[in-house]
Amino acid sequence: MIYGYCRVSTAHQNEANQRFVIEKFARANNISIDSWLQETISSSKKLSERKLGELLKKLQSGDILITTEISRLGRSLLEVMGILQTCLEKNCQVWTLKENFRLGADIQSKVLAFAFSLTAELSKTLLQERVRESLARMKASGKKLGRPLGARSRSLKLSKNKLKIAELMSQGVSKNEICRIMKVDKRTLYTFINEQPAI
Repeated sequence: MIYGYCRVSTAHQNEANQRFVIEKFARANNISIDSWLQETISSSKKLSERKLGELLKKLQSGDILITTEISRLGRSLLEVMGILQTCLEKNCQVWTLKENFRLGADIQSKVLAFAFSLTAELSKTLLQERVRESLARMKASGKKLGRPLGARSRSLKLSKNKLKIAELMSQGVSKNEICRIMKVDKRTLYTFINEQPAI
């Protein structure tokens, strides 16, 4: 059997692009894809938690697994090598289109597989390092990092300032002004006031 494998990391991405590339390749080479496997999951997840892990168990001698690039299989060098080793042991082939790689039982295939997966891992490591450096630079310049306060955090902030809010309201300060002072939106303040019978 010939399997087409597509994977994206988040729901914001789309497997359709990968499927299109594989279908185009199949048509150009008179190949018929017998079964498709598509999943939305990070490659950092354990193989046992991914559909790919289940497929590897089902592969039989002579099967071919086609994917757009080797990084779709995994980012970790050891994991990719493990996947390729499993396919070799089962006498299956892995084809990646971007690298034009055909995994067989020959030594050249094994060396290429190692080189491609090492490149994928190095790319990920370098990207992570750039992100860390960028965050450290932003932090050093005094920029606040992290997500803005959520609704729950803002409500907690208002709870801590309940007496101040009551005092401002008793002085006739407008709710708009209180929102500005407390740095919250109107809806958050109104919800908080409605939940506080004492105010």
